[in-house]
Amino acid sequence: MSAVRATAARDDPADAGETVDALLQAAVAAHRDGDAATATAHYERALAHDPGQPDALHFLGVMRHQAGDSEAAIALIARALVRAPRHADIHNNLGNIHKEWGDAVAAEACYRRALTFQPGHFTAVGNLAVALEMQGRLDDAFRAYGLLLTVAPSYAHGYHLLGLFLRNHARDPEHGRQAAACLRRAWELDPDNLRALAALGNVLYLLGEHDAARQVYRDWLLRDPESPLARHMLAACGGAEAPARAGDAYVRSLFDSFADSFDEQLLQHLDYRAPQLLADALGAALGGRRDLDILDAGCGTGLCAALLRPWARRLDGVDLSPGMLARARRRGGYDALVEGELTAHLEAHPGAFDVVASADTLVYFGDLRRVCAAAHAALRAHGWFGFSVEALEAGAATADGIELGPSGRYRHTRAHLETALLAAGFGDQRIAPRDLRNESGAPVHGWVAVARRGAG
Repeated sequence: MSAVRATAARDDPADAGETVDALLQAAVAAHRDGDAATATAHYERALAHDPGQPDALHFLGVMRHQAGDSEAAIALIARALVRAPRHADIHNNLGNIHKEWGDAVAAEACYRRALTFQPGHFTAVGNLAVALEMQGRLDDAFRAYGLLLTVAPSYAHGYHLLGLFLRNHARDPEHGRQAAACLRRAWELDPDNLRALAALGNVLYLLGEHDAARQVYRDWLLRDPESPLARHMLAACGGAEAPARAGDAYVRSLFDSFADSFDEQLLQHLDYRAPQLLADALGAALGGRRDLDILDAGCGTGLCAALLRPWARRLDGVDLSPGMLARARRRGGYDALVEGELTAHLEAHPGAFDVVASADTLVYFGDLRRVCAAAHAALRAHGWFGFSVEALEAGAATADGIELGPSGRYRHTRAHLETALLAAGFGDQRIAPRDLRNESGAPVHGWVAVARRGAG
């Protein structure tokens, strides 16, 4: 690596002794190693030799997108396609950028162009299916997922995608059984795909096959006794005592594992509404304020940043998952992002904030009294605490108003929220029932709460 850096540090932008191929090889190696500065220097040196070199333009565009500058990425990749208009990989990656931007129509067009030039490009087929699903064209998406498994019958991720599709859009139990079969096959083909295994247990539980679901997690623990995912999900299926809250290792492992697809799964496939619902509730409380210090507690990939920013003089975020924080940095909008557990972060910053907002993070907490007390302490006088959680109906409630569901998330009664907020010292409570997302073809009922600290 030191030799690569020495090459990148030369002053001459196009040394005659260098070759474009050698520079590209060094750039790609650095890119894969996560050394963005060295990779960028080599891509740019290759372009100094050949300004239209399509691979250098393409991969430099990918790096720009990874750094959060998607407009520059699209411009670079468009230049690459001038020289290599039939390059399927370039069309596919351009589609990925549009997809991550949320432009499913532009993404679809890119994937179809990739398939025009390389019909067997199975990753483009899978991406096309996702883009169609994002548009709500479920029959077209289902056919595309079927084509994917025809083109690549041993592609584990293809079975995973189809299993999630069938689970998310299930219309009858048969779809659930098909989802379980796909997820089981995904894991058989790729035993490291623990997300497929976790989803398999969840689907089996929802199908009423509770013993089978618990056995999935028990078998997992036999192979990996220290797995926080398996331990938590076994408890969620009733196979072990439920913990007071999801452990840090579980939360970190879960969200790191799907940071790259988190926004796509929630926003496009599950009609995720919690951030906007929370922002609406806070907006009604905050009015036209523009001078507030705000903490996004459990910020994830930063979905709340643009919604909270209009009220913020300063906007900070805290999250346990490094993978999610990396995505939040790419999205932008924060003045600071911190890796840490949110209750401890709140307790370490008394009187630091005017607003603490937490969209769907407290679903990983059982008893909410400590985190509510921590939020109260972190707020200044008359500050607001806003959050969303999943709802546990009073008729099905446990004695403490808390239940760990088979999704691995906790549900709470309205009474538990009221008690926890009152015990923490919050007086003005506004709690409203809202549907937070869709899951397995049905809405997930929840509570959106805002509460105000008093003058003391």
